[in-house]
Amino acid sequence: MTKRVLVVEDNELNLKLFCDLLRAHDYDVLPLRDGRDVLAQAQAFLPDLVITDIHLPHVSGLDLIISLKGDARLRNVPIMAVTAYAGKGDEDRIRAAGAQAYVSKPISVLRFIAQVSALLQDANAGE
Repeated sequence: MTKRVLVVEDNELNLKLFCDLLRAHDYDVLPLRDGRDVLAQAQAFLPDLVITDIHLPHVSGLDLIISLKGDARLRNVPIMAVTAYAGKGDEDRIRAAGAQAYVSKPISVLRFIAQVSALLQDANAGE
C-alpha cells in the first residue's frame, strides 16, 4: 500500500523539491503551504508521515507539531521537522514538541529520503 506523506512548507521551491523526491519514491503526497490548514487537512488525508518546516507564516511549526500530537487520530503519526534555522537547542525543542526526526536545510537528498523511509518503517514496526 502506498504511504501517504503530508508536506508543510511555505517556500515554493522547497515544497516542489520535497514533493518531487517523495513522488519519485512512490509516496502519495499532499503539499500544503499554510500551517493554518494542516490539522483539518491531516484529519481528512490521514498521513503516514508529516514533514513540516518549523518557520511558517501564521503558525509556528512547533505549535503545529503540538497540535498534531494532541489530536487522537494523528498523535501516532511520525513527524519530521525540516528547518534552515539550526541554532543551539533547536533540535531539542523540536523533539520535545513531538517530532521524531529533524533535518536541517539545505537538505541532503539521500539523507532526506533515508530519514523518510526509516520513519515509515519504524511506524510500521509499531503497528
